[in-house]
Amino acid sequence: MASEEPTDAALLRAVPREPEAFGVFYRRHVKAVLAYLLARTRQPELAADLCAEVFATALERADRFDERRGPARAWLLTMAGSRLIDAIRRGQVEDRARRALGMPPRALTDRDLERIEELVDVQRGLDAETLVADLPPEQREAVLARIVHERDYGDIAAELKVSDAVVRQRVSRGLAVLRARMGEER
Repeated sequence: MASEEPTDAALLRAVPREPEAFGVFYRRHVKAVLAYLLARTRQPELAADLCAEVFATALERADRFDERRGPARAWLLTMAGSRLIDAIRRGQVEDRARRALGMPPRALTDRDLERIEELVDVQRGLDAETLVADLPPEQREAVLARIVHERDYGDIAAELKVSDAVVRQRVSRGLAVLRARMGEER
């Protein structure tokens, strides 16, 4: 009988005892994080630097991940969005987490840059609209607005003429369906 893949939460819980668990987690999500960052920056070098900081931060905070609050990919993309905003404000990528872990900066070769582009090309096949297409319209609209377009709950609620709580509930229910579906596909 083939063993089942560990969940993201199980991998993150295992990090203190089994450092390779983070490597598995990293390989599982690096393409999505790179695609997210490259789509927003259009600069492979900047996307790679930000991605390194996102995963360094995730490694530092692995013990704080709570799967009840959402999937690990959403957790990583939230960090990626924050790191990107910080980089725009500062005019450079913050590298505090990477330095705290003793990770040296990595100079990107032409091959590394080509690989980033290849990874993103593969990831483009999974667009958000397709992933949420079969959600009820209210949930689909809320998930896209909050997760993909990174809008505030208050802004979404005002546009839809509902309360923040209703929007939060729609997003939560939509993400629960997506999590369940992703669990079935593993």
